[in-house]
Amino acid sequence: MNKTILSTLLFLISVSTFAQNLPAPTGLLVELLREPDKAVITDPSPEFGWIFPQEGIQQTACQILVASAPDLLTEEKADLWNSNKINTSASINVPYKGKSLLPHSTYWWKVKVWDKKGNVSAYSVAQQFNTGNFDRSTDEWAGKSNWVELSPNNWVAEDRQMATFSPKEPVLFKKVKEGSWFADFGKAAFATLDFTVSAEKGGDSITVFLGERKNNDLSVNKNPGISNIGFFKTEIQLKKGTHTYQVEIPRHDARYPHSQKMAPFYPEVLPFRYVEIVSKDKPDVKSMIQQALYYLFDDSQSAFNCPNENLGKVWNLCKYTLKATPFLGVYCDGNRERMPYEADAYIQQLGHYSVDREFSAARYTIAFLVSHASWPTEWQMHTVMMAREHYMYTGDTEFLAMIYDDLKKKTLIDLEREDGLISTTTGKVTPDFLKSIHFEGRGFRDIVDWPAGTPAGQNRASNAGANPEGERDGYVFTDYNTVVNAFHFYALKCMSEIAAALGKTEDKTLFKMRSEKVKESVLKFMFDAEKGYFKDGIDTDHASLHANMLPLAFNMVPEENIKSVADHIKTRGMACSVYGAQYLLEALYNAGEAEYALKLMTSEDKRSWMNMLKVGSTMTTEAWDEIYKPNLTWNHAWGAAPANIIPRRLMGIQPLDPGFKTFTVNPQPTGLENIELTIPSIRGSIICKLNSNAEEWKMELSVPGNSEALVLLPSELPNVKVNGEKAEVNSTIEYLGMSRYLYKLPGGTYYISAKK
Repeated sequence: MNKTILSTLLFLISVSTFAQNLPAPTGLLVELLREPDKAVITDPSPEFGWIFPQEGIQQTACQILVASAPDLLTEEKADLWNSNKINTSASINVPYKGKSLLPHSTYWWKVKVWDKKGNVSAYSVAQQFNTGNFDRSTDEWAGKSNWVELSPNNWVAEDRQMATFSPKEPVLFKKVKEGSWFADFGKAAFATLDFTVSAEKGGDSITVFLGERKNNDLSVNKNPGISNIGFFKTEIQLKKGTHTYQVEIPRHDARYPHSQKMAPFYPEVLPFRYVEIVSKDKPDVKSMIQQALYYLFDDSQSAFNCPNENLGKVWNLCKYTLKATPFLGVYCDGNRERMPYEADAYIQQLGHYSVDREFSAARYTIAFLVSHASWPTEWQMHTVMMAREHYMYTGDTEFLAMIYDDLKKKTLIDLEREDGLISTTTGKVTPDFLKSIHFEGRGFRDIVDWPAGTPAGQNRASNAGANPEGERDGYVFTDYNTVVNAFHFYALKCMSEIAAALGKTEDKTLFKMRSEKVKESVLKFMFDAEKGYFKDGIDTDHASLHANMLPLAFNMVPEENIKSVADHIKTRGMACSVYGAQYLLEALYNAGEAEYALKLMTSEDKRSWMNMLKVGSTMTTEAWDEIYKPNLTWNHAWGAAPANIIPRRLMGIQPLDPGFKTFTVNPQPTGLENIELTIPSIRGSIICKLNSNAEEWKMELSVPGNSEALVLLPSELPNVKVNGEKAEVNSTIEYLGMSRYLYKLPGGTYYISAKK
């Protein structure tokens, strides 16, 4: 055989061999941390995760190497763990099973995988992780995260990622007139300011104004009134020559019971977009830099485009809010209290999971809230809801097990009467009960929505609406009210799922049975069959928006009554707060009212996300406008509902099995012909592009490896092709008088067309 033929054969063999190899796994996680080298882990047996390559479709095996030094990460030298080939489909929450890890140490790991055809990948890029203190017996509460100094001035947190400062140049920097300079950084951030200035002599002074709001001219608005819109003023003495200064902001007033403090090794921050510097002397301000403090965030993980300009603006507003607000490493209520609240955190969690592949802030927040309850009745049950969502998005059962006993109490099952309904006004809220849910303080009570209104003849409070109904649509509080019991039903349902995940069969059955009993009682005592909608509670005929949107949001409404409940909801408009809007939109999509939901999300009324932008905020606001809550903040993530509603409900992408092993793609695109969406999942990015009209749907869908999409298409478009081939229907789903065909698609990229 001559050399030419031989070399050609060798080349073809090498190409064939290469073609059978898989790309290496990416997106490595240790204990759900994507940058574990910038944290310390307190679990002596951590769990590993990775993104299985899409080309392999489904994983059948993996091999993990763990070593005490990166140069030992070979199959011959891995000194902590060489798992050898493990026959498993698990690519998330894979437990470490090597030699005992030492506390306060640094390790490296990598992984390779096999697909169903036997193709094997190369090893992933090695990832470093650090261990910390394994003994948690002295912690004040389960899941507490302490600061740890890994090396001099290198601080990290236990079991969560860090917020770090990012320098931002202004989009506008201008000398307005002699002795006056102005900068606009485009968006507000929790930040401090660095500025460089030249002074001819020492002792010159300047005054610096930082603010979230500006006047019509190039100046910071200096009259925040009773609002908590960001504003700060300070005077600085200059040194002779050119120097860079950092604005020193006083430590935040942590007067609320669970206020979160800035890390002691960081300077204090406050929210601002604009800077004004003035001086009677003759300095020369050379530059300004906004030092913005952001929790770990990857902007490339999510994107949304559609022809509706307003919806695009609302998405960007909400996404940026979810980037900017977790600066303390925990979900808080904005800059006024800096206190975690359960309802705020639930909406922020759903949004955060929808825009970034980041789970540690949510996990830490849940752990904190389990042991640090706030005062509203319904918000205790949000803790159970958060735990359920964490499990569905990550598959993490270890965390559920840690907080399980507390979660059972957070359902408020101890307040039940014989028929399952609960009340906080019938003598069951005892000191022992409050202790069982970790509530300390006074005023435990139902909230329905916030803020309240101002009753006729009373002076208006700074946190109250001007009208008597406030944000509650005139809700009539009774001993047994509909909103509280709708939450109770859903918390019990979530608790049944959590018990099932942990193999607690008796509890699963118990909580499921109790949830059904609550549903039966709500329908019996609180539903007006003659009118076709819900009353606010027992012993009242008032039927608010809230009493109807919550049962519909939680799928409590019999199918034959969904239309009448939805019709009543549509008579009320946006008669709820930015918090209530989460459940209003959930309810509308459950009722097939996608067009009305889109109208609310893109409205330019006072009660709208577009109004937040109109008044000048670059993050979602605590209330729709100052007229509804005078002491509002302009940086409150509980107003960011569209960030999760667009992917979860408009596009219908939600995990069906824990950790996105299977997920739905069930769009309700009414009113939007073209939609492009990219969202993260723990298994990798999901990309969906949809062009739809009454005659045809065209969809491009990217399904992560080692997962499966359940795609639902209108049955009136029965001619379906996937990648050019006729597709067979897996099953038919009937609901709301509609019919959809279901198609199962494993990891891969698909071009789908559905025609009449």
